[in-house]
Amino acid sequence: MGALSIWHILLIAAVALVLFGGRGKISGIMGDTAKGIRAFREGLKGDDAPEEAAKPLPKDEKDGARG
Repeated sequence: MGALSIWHILLIAAVALVLFGGRGKISGIMGDTAKGIRAFREGLKGDDAPEEAAKPLPKDEKDGARG
């Protein structure tokens, strides 16, 4: 009980190869995540312009329109 069999070791080795094998798969995933975060932030910055256009009119213009 508690000892690792050959199947456990092979399974752990296979998972390690999938995660760390090849050309830096984890660093590639992290780079893609960073690009997504950057794109999200740029998208949020683009939403500021419509809020500025929706500013209320000054009091002088409101009073003239009522009259």
